[in-house]
Amino acid sequence: MLVKEKVEQAKNILKEFDVDCWITFVRESQINGDPTLAFLVEADLTWHSAIIITKSGKTHAIVGRYDVATVEELGAYDKVVGFVTGAKEPLHEFLNELNPKQIALNYSEGSEICDGITHGMFTTMQGYLSEINMADRIISAENIVSALRERKSPSEVENIKSAIKHTEEIFELVHNYIKPGVTEKEIASFIKAEINKRELEYAWEETVCPAVFTGPDTAGAHFAPTDKKVERGHILNMDFGVKVNGYCSDMQRTFYIMKENETSVPDDVQKGFDTIVNAIELSKQGMKPGVQALEIDAIARKTVVDAGYEEFPHGLGHQVGRFSHDGTALLGPPWEKYAQKPFKYLEEGMVFTIEPRLTVENRGTATIEEMVIVTSSGADWLTTPQKDILIIT
Repeated sequence: MLVKEKVEQAKNILKEFDVDCWITFVRESQINGDPTLAFLVEADLTWHSAIIITKSGKTHAIVGRYDVATVEELGAYDKVVGFVTGAKEPLHEFLNELNPKQIALNYSEGSEICDGITHGMFTTMQGYLSEINMADRIISAENIVSALRERKSPSEVENIKSAIKHTEEIFELVHNYIKPGVTEKEIASFIKAEINKRELEYAWEETVCPAVFTGPDTAGAHFAPTDKKVERGHILNMDFGVKVNGYCSDMQRTFYIMKENETSVPDDVQKGFDTIVNAIELSKQGMKPGVQALEIDAIARKTVVDAGYEEFPHGLGHQVGRFSHDGTALLGPPWEKYAQKPFKYLEEGMVFTIEPRLTVENRGTATIEEMVIVTSSGADWLTTPQKDILIIT
């Protein structure tokens, strides 16, 4: 069902961008797969294979003989051609009949998601096309691939929602497990046991999923849990997600470990937490189709700085889909490392995280990571937003 949804979507995207032909060209995809291939077939392809979608609505797959049945079973392609000696001849035959003005291939300088064709496969295709005088028609498929990944289909949204539901349930369970004296590793082990019990996949590498950080002087992000123990008077934050039917959740939650004589959360911790909640809410309110991604980052960044904290050293939010970090557009500042991603415009169907952070001195890091989907008129929560700090007594 998902492949059919995405292939139909791709046809319309080619019409929108007025591109005659888009080819995803792979070999031994289990080893060196194009990240776009998962939208087009449900299994790895072995020999040189071309998945072709056209603006006119024709769909064509050229694959090795033993992959034919697997691709035909999808019911997504008008014709599936199997070869024994090589893909060049059937590719020439199709393209000569189609005579496209443009042939889009999956390469990009600015987006890793759209840069799926290897250099060797690019030069191979270039050679194939040179023989029929079409090499000068090659263009980048970045706009096509970006749109296909970013505009979530109904099945994709349901899979993401399912992943979020599991993640929220596990957060509730771990809330009751955390107590002073347990280590970051023990908390992570508790979560992993629950993930495994539910037979779920991890949204990213298991060594750092979940990430658990308690108190000040931690790595802060992208680091494995340590033997550091939970202490009273500290903030604890956690980052993890799961994968359901190939689609990810990615969430963070913040906890405070009460001192024995405390009856409420200290003012400095509460202020930091409330600043994060406010930054997320204001950012969500600013999101709608046509808004440049960097504008949303600027809202949260200003909110945090105006409250007296240093600006966070990363983008506000990334897209989520088949990977925890997915898509081309990024809610981020115009920094060199982000290339053109912050300059992209929001579109309906994009799923983003919103995840500002700040440091509360001598306490730890306050951060929340929510997930939203861009709608025709704004943005809707996918996660149940954390509005109150999670208290550990």
